[in-house]
Amino acid sequence: MKELAPDFAPYRWAATTDEVAALAGMDASQVVRFDQNTPSMPLPTTRPGTVAGALARVSGYPGGSYRQLVRAIADYTAVEPENVVLGAGADDLILLCARAFAGTGDSVAIPPAPTYPLFRIATQLAGAEVGDAEPVVTFACRPNNPTGLLDPLPDARPLVVDEAYFEYGGETAVPLLDDGVIVLRTFSKAFALAGARIGYALADAETAAELNARQAPAPVSGLSVALALAALADPPDVAPTLEERERLASALRALGLDPLPSQANFLYVPVDDGVALGDSLLRAGLVVRAYPSAIRVSVLDPEDDDLLVETLARTLDRVAPVAPAGGRRVRHLRATAETRFAVRLALDGASRVRVATGAGIYDHFLEQLAFHAGLDLVLEGAGDTETGNHHTAEDAALALGEALDRALGDRRGIARYGDAVVPMDDALARAAVDLGGRAHAELRLQLEPGMAAHMLSSLAQASRMAIHVEATGRDAHHVAEAAFKAVGRALRVAVRTEGAGVPSTKGIV
Repeated sequence: MKELAPDFAPYRWAATTDEVAALAGMDASQVVRFDQNTPSMPLPTTRPGTVAGALARVSGYPGGSYRQLVRAIADYTAVEPENVVLGAGADDLILLCARAFAGTGDSVAIPPAPTYPLFRIATQLAGAEVGDAEPVVTFACRPNNPTGLLDPLPDARPLVVDEAYFEYGGETAVPLLDDGVIVLRTFSKAFALAGARIGYALADAETAAELNARQAPAPVSGLSVALALAALADPPDVAPTLEERERLASALRALGLDPLPSQANFLYVPVDDGVALGDSLLRAGLVVRAYPSAIRVSVLDPEDDDLLVETLARTLDRVAPVAPAGGRRVRHLRATAETRFAVRLALDGASRVRVATGAGIYDHFLEQLAFHAGLDLVLEGAGDTETGNHHTAEDAALALGEALDRALGDRRGIARYGDAVVPMDDALARAAVDLGGRAHAELRLQLEPGMAAHMLSSLAQASRMAIHVEATGRDAHHVAEAAFKAVGRALRVAVRTEGAGVPSTKGIV
């Protein structure tokens, strides 16, 4: 093989989730990754049904033109199809540009450290050297990874600009395509398709043709194409991430840290010893990118970001500016051909509840149950609501029940039994629950909007809980809501800790 540069270092991944779990002494589902700069959940369009057609044709090659996706990318970026080059993520396109422009004896200019390491790797794999003296090509990173800064564009040409985080920063070099500039983008970040490995380059027509000629045949999979097309048809709204980025930055400043201003979906936080701090967080099950004098943390959502802030405060021996996470916590993912739900549940919570499945009134019912049970709950995901709410509502209840079962563990020390009465306007509901490990549901709802009883039955099944409910009234919504509230109030009593023993004369539940 051709020898590599003496200082060549391949790309290094952080520890795997299983490795972190073993180090932290926890289940792998409890590990939270702040190191990938990707959303914690796929977009609603990322579902098995999205790739069903491509999967049916997976035995054949996808073909080399990808006309539909190229057209969709051209429309999204306001260029022409002949300006588009596809690749297996921005990384593949960085490598493509390096080998297209550079070779043995050439110099390639890359951004000053700290920056994305693949620019150096690609240069050395092409046989060239990193240097600013008469470079044959120059790489820029905007926003820069890991700092999140929008540094000025270099004047050098040809110039390759990595815009992996464009959707968050909003500034682009696309207007400069006819001035020797190539723009690289990815579906890995804002579009939440990192696992699909798909991205694109934009260049003037002649340069794009040359890059396509040097690209591998069929460089992306048909499954990835289907996912990207669906994502482009309904692009994500990054505004919530930007708002959460500023909230997280404020919380970090309250800890006495000073994150750099960021135009991306992550924060670069200078610290005295980033490697040591990263190791400490790793042992708590939180993965960040660690540098000698900083850590880089992805912006996730308020619940996970607060967990990071709370853990940082404990590690640094400072007062946390956020409310503590609830006890007896569990994270759970339920995925079927029809639905996908992620659950974060704390039995010893403070009624901090967020349910977002798209099932309308049934989300509301689950919120009421969790709120009145005193749980902390985040239940989010997507289902095939275009066919109705049945699968989504049912699987949401099953996902919550499975998480509840996992959080209860061997059920040692719990009260086990609980009951409650809830009057609600014209409705009256009585509920009793038994967390003894046997699933059963006796449900008498005088009126209900369609899926309420089935959801309670599914919850009982998945959580291995016996539920008895009687609800009467003149309005279906009120009858069902009162029933869910009553089950929640009964659960509040049943899950409380009363000792250390198994709540059964049999010695097992």
